[in-house]
Amino acid sequence: MSRLAECIAETKADLEASAIPATILGHVGDGNFHVVFSIDPNAPEEIEEVTAINARLVRRALDMDGTCTGEHGIGLGKQEWLVEELGVGVDLMRSIKQAIDPKNILNPGKIFS
Repeated sequence: MSRLAECIAETKADLEASAIPATILGHVGDGNFHVVFSIDPNAPEEIEEVTAINARLVRRALDMDGTCTGEHGIGLGKQEWLVEELGVGVDLMRSIKQAIDPKNILNPGKIFS
């Protein structure tokens, strides 16, 4: 939380340097913010640029002792980042998930692939 304003300011600078329309929104009282991009899903160059901006954002958050996740969890898009953030802790999380959901019927494919 102590570096949230810095993280948002640096992210805003990234967005201003991009040609892709985007906005920042969130509920910063609990330390969460999101970037919403307006992209053409059929334009690979836009997907590539947004992917790079997102990677910088997540890297920035982790470098500032933040997290790659928020109130929405990590879903599909941040699985690799969670491993980077928590390391072997993810293996423990997978073990707990397996113990309580051996048939993998609860949100299959989310968090852990």
